Amino acid sequence: NDGLNTVVPYSDNAYYQLRNTIGIKPEELIKLDDKVGLHPDLIAMLPFWEKNELAIVQGVGYPEANLSHFRSIEIWDTASKANEYLTDGWATRCMQAGLALKTKFTAEGVLIGMNDFGPLTGAKAVSLNDPVAFVNQSRLARVNDQVASTQNPALRYLLKVENEISQAADGLRADKYAFNTVFPTGQFGNSVAAAAQIVASQRRDRTDHKAGGVPVMCLTLGSFDTHQNQKGTHAGLLKQLAEGMAALKSALTELGAWDSTLVMTFSEFGRRAKQNSSGGTDHGTAAPHFVAGGAVRGGLYGKAPDLNRLDGNQNVLYTTDFRQIYTTVAQQWWGVNAESVVRGTFDALNFVRA
Repeated sequence: NDGLNTVVPYSDNAYYQLRNTIGIKPEELIKLDDKVGLHPDLIAMLPFWEKNELAIVQGVGYPEANLSHFRSIEIWDTASKANEYLTDGWATRCMQAGLALKTKFTAEGVLIGMNDFGPLTGAKAVSLNDPVAFVNQSRLARVNDQVASTQNPALRYLLKVENEISQAADGLRADKYAFNTVFPTGQFGNSVAAAAQIVASQRRDRTDHKAGGVPVMCLTLGSFDTHQNQKGTHAGLLKQLAEGMAALKSALTELGAWDSTLVMTFSEFGRRAKQNSSGGTDHGTAAPHFVAGGAVRGGLYGKAPDLNRLDGNQNVLYTTDFRQIYTTVAQQWWGVNAESVVRGTFDALNFVRA
């Protein structure tokens, strides 16, 4: 995602020098203070900010950034160093640590997304980019004893999972919660609606809403690979993000689950500071990320990149290590030893209310 056109440093003349045609004009922005403003198509997220439920972490990246889509997303998913390869996801390590402490989540989980690799790598997870297919697979898994011999790994997994998948599928298939929330149309809106139904199903079937359940859901929105004609494409994607976030908050508030949910964005990398000749941006390094929820302490965190101090490839220098976000989530949200999750010591950002 192009961070500089998401959280815009409109008071910095260097921004407009670097982006003479795709820069967002100050009068168009949702100004957060006298230095930065949000892209205008993020307007649906303004109430988050006004209620202090949106933390914006600036300059997020890591040392020796890799600009390959596949390798960099692996780094983010596994919380590895740029030069090491891990096979388990950082969220899986959180759950394993929590299971040992008997905390509020289990080692089971559903990964809602479009990519096979994810933060739940190493845990029991299934991709839910198509909710209808998920429901059909779950039905087959529970009625067909021969599914274990199938070559479909999703079906083999679903046969082995205990009630978490069954409850999630029940919530999507029948007796759906009748939300007053109107969900956006399209694939991302459908994913948001599916996630909300899973939460509704869990809260309906459990008296202790903090025990068990599906601990992590990963929703995917793309493609932000805006090498050309970025302005319109990027605006449309940010609008989908903001409206999806607003619908998710509305639905979870209906369920009484907003205060017990943490929503965090992540992406493999940002975009280059200077626009290219095609009206777009090329692969870059650091970018801001959002954390939202009823238990979030809103505001700006970290330091915005210095646009007058770029690296040798003309990329911004990161100012916040992405593992600081993971440290905060592990330590302050899930209550586990963050060092075992991020495999090191990183300062927490304190965006979770005590």
